[in-house]
Amino acid sequence: MSFRWLKPYLPRSLYGRAILILLLPVISVLLVVSVVFIQRHFEGVTEQMTRSVSREVLLILEEGAEARAIARTLEIEAVPITPGDLPESDSRRWYDFTGRFVIRYFDQLLPSLVAVDLPDDHAVHLYFDRPEGALRLSFDRRRVSASNPHQLLVNMVVFGGLMTVVAYFYLRNQLRPITRLARAAEAFGRGRHVTYRPAGANEVRAAGNAFLDMRARIERQIEQRTLMLSGVSHDMRTPLTRLKLGLSMLEDEDRDALEQDVADMERLLDEFLAFARGAQEGEPEPVDPVALVSQIIEDFQRAEVPATLALVEGAGQVALRAGAIRRAVENLIGNATRYGTRADVSVLITDKTLRIRVEDDGPGIPPEQREEAMKPFARLDPARNQNTGTGVGLGLSIALDIARAHGGTLRLGQSTRLGGLKADIVIGR
Repeated sequence: MSFRWLKPYLPRSLYGRAILILLLPVISVLLVVSVVFIQRHFEGVTEQMTRSVSREVLLILEEGAEARAIARTLEIEAVPITPGDLPESDSRRWYDFTGRFVIRYFDQLLPSLVAVDLPDDHAVHLYFDRPEGALRLSFDRRRVSASNPHQLLVNMVVFGGLMTVVAYFYLRNQLRPITRLARAAEAFGRGRHVTYRPAGANEVRAAGNAFLDMRARIERQIEQRTLMLSGVSHDMRTPLTRLKLGLSMLEDEDRDALEQDVADMERLLDEFLAFARGAQEGEPEPVDPVALVSQIIEDFQRAEVPATLALVEGAGQVALRAGAIRRAVENLIGNATRYGTRADVSVLITDKTLRIRVEDDGPGIPPEQREEAMKPFARLDPARNQNTGTGVGLGLSIALDIARAHGGTLRLGQSTRLGGLKADIVIGR
């Protein structure tokens, strides 16, 4: 039997599920004990006490003239009444659980009984219609019902709730190291370094130590990659400088093409350095994405690049590395204007996400090649335009690294407005 229909109604957090696991057994035990208590105590004890009182009532009804003396001895009040004072039916309070059993057993054991009245917890009134006249017998309610029958239920609820609260605080202390580990892992996924020390049970400590080892290895790999690419790029600038110096001594008509090649090499080195720096510069700070993107668009327009801010929805600040986001958006706009004739940028801010979209009217990228296009040094010249594809294949890779460093991603698709490539930087708030 499948219980998938229950999943939307179950808690998603660890605390919620732990509380559910804790409460279900407690509530189940309380329900089982309550049912057993009602069956054994309410019904069984009440039946026994009612049978005992019924024998005394039958003795009073059979004695006739001596009935009043016997009733006083048995502490039962016998009062003659008129037939008009006889009630038409039994009566009890709706929450009187034992009263239901008292009435049922009296009806079974007393043939001439007309009605039973249970007005409160102190008295029981039995009404009889006899040939010699109507009669009402009254006696103490404690003779047919156990005193304070609700005490067991109250104790179960009170102590069950108390134990649940104690267990909750203990469980919270056990879950706190897991939540701290989850926060540290989430922060590292967003490019932030949060101080974390393993604590809790042995299994949680093992997971925490494994996370610290993993984080250290990833940081070492990033540092090594940065140092390697930065070193290579830096060392190559020395021969480039010598080339530029040598070219400056040549005739003007001979050096133009060579200087263009040197400029292209410097541009490629700049892209290598940007890729080496990655997105780990500084700590995220509250930034207005609309103002940041607007400034980027203005810078491109001053350089006569056809980029426009097409749409803005929402407002607010988001924790971002402004320099890294600027680099990612500039790369996407550069790609859009390199392979198309225009770049339209839109910003969408909601309570949960930030989306920066760049669209162009170029040839786009086929769906089966979009994942490959975001890998470093990927060149999809047949898909785009080989004549204008002068990059080294790092633009989309840098944008993807920056988005991932902010806990987001880069999504590629087809623009429905312009027909070219649509690149979305999506970051959770």
